[in-house]
Amino acid sequence: QVQVVESGGGTVQTGDSLRLSCEASGRALGLSTMRWFRQPAGKEREFLAGIRWAGGPPVYADAVKGRITMSRDTGKSTGYLQINSVEPEDTAVYYCAARTYRTGDHDYWGQGTQVTVAV
Repeated sequence: QVQVVESGGGTVQTGDSLRLSCEASGRALGLSTMRWFRQPAGKEREFLAGIRWAGGPPVYADAVKGRITMSRDTGKSTGYLQINSVEPEDTAVYYCAARTYRTGDHDYWGQGTQVTVAV
């Protein structure tokens, strides 16, 4: 069983920077990919960024490219999402989805972390 826990959300001011964390845990984890999504209230979940755990550059959605940076710490089984110059439109629940080599395309989701950007 794989557990995924997001953290780092909260209320920030417009123009601030924010770093979210996603920690995966479980026996013989074997992470293959990790992706970040967000879901504003009343809207569909949207993809933000993804990374291959073995290495290589992250992939970003066009809508947020240039303002966000995804990174990972393989030793901690933790991924990060840095958001710069936040805007009220960034207000959403941010989710992380992890995949492992053993379970293929199955996504393990966290419970999400709320980010609220005050005007």
